[in-house]
Amino acid sequence: MTIKNFEKITDQEIINRILSGEKSFYEIIIRRFNPYLYKIGRSYNYDHDDTQDLMQDTYIDAYKNLHQFEQRSNFKTWITRIMLNNCYRKREKTSRKNEVSQEHVPESEMMGHASNNVSQQINNNELRRIIEEALSKIPEEYRMVFSLREISEYNTTETAELLQISEANVKVRLNRAKAMLQSYLKSSYNTVQLFEFNLTLCNPFTERVMNQIQLL
Repeated sequence: MTIKNFEKITDQEIINRILSGEKSFYEIIIRRFNPYLYKIGRSYNYDHDDTQDLMQDTYIDAYKNLHQFEQRSNFKTWITRIMLNNCYRKREKTSRKNEVSQEHVPESEMMGHASNNVSQQINNNELRRIIEEALSKIPEEYRMVFSLREISEYNTTETAELLQISEANVKVRLNRAKAMLQSYLKSSYNTVQLFEFNLTLCNPFTERVMNQIQLL
């Protein structure tokens, strides 16, 4: 399947084809949403391997429940919510394990993240490392809002819906996240491409997930 041939097909059209039995069309869904889901997992401070595992779980969950998707929200929001829930459940399991081992887990570690504004490519790995390190120091409730708004480009309403907070709270957290970043970064730094899931990663991962989908 050549993805270029399907770039203009809407999500709903793809879903209809999948539900009618054309399972191979799910590959388009995977490739289309890999960048968004990857950034969410990395924004939760999961490493590359854990993020890919969470993405695979999300795609499998979405496929199994595709018939339940309703058009009241767009598909991007729907699958993002599944990814958020999977990330949160993993965090909860880790928290329980830490409690058993008597490690302190702050109560504030709830669903809330973010990252930073990314549109332009800057091929400076050192700068990227510095920015990612700065983002990792921001509390999750601010980091997730920043990630959804500035990296994944969800609007305020969508972000509020995904995180189940008010739109006013989204705006407040976003402003605070930016202020926190400014304490680590020079104001001259412009937008940076972070947590990218490039084609080199996308191809083998998509094949891996599709192999699992074919077994369902």
